[in-house]
Amino acid sequence: MADTAQRLACYDAVLPTASNSAKPGAVPTAAVAPVTAAASIAPAPAAPPRQTPEQFGQDPRLTSLESIETRYTGTFEGWSPRDKIRLANGQVWQVVDESSSAVYLQNPKVRIRRGALGAYFLEVERLNRSARVKRLE
Repeated sequence: MADTAQRLACYDAVLPTASNSAKPGAVPTAAVAPVTAAASIAPAPAAPPRQTPEQFGQDPRLTSLESIETRYTGTFEGWSPRDKIRLANGQVWQVVDESSSAVYLQNPKVRIRRGALGAYFLEVERLNRSARVKRLE
């Protein structure tokens, strides 16, 4: 109960009083205050904030975007474990798995997609493999 006076009255009604505890075999009676409709309805949960492409990969609580697409500027030569990859949108991602790939592409399209359990994967056009990555910047 939200109202302090109603809550106190409810406790007082349930607890034995001096008048009914003095009688042997007396059973305390409870007077329950009626619940109002406003007190029984819980407020609706707030909608999660919308995620922008700039925030993608930074805050795991923001999950409105499933992926982002951008480009790698210059010659992309693939990746090795722990490589840092700077994308055209200014984001820096690091390879966190043991995968590697060797390829030479000029300004390829890059997609970072959300995986299960908070994982992110780097996909590069014309490659049939991906690397697990985490965002640094």
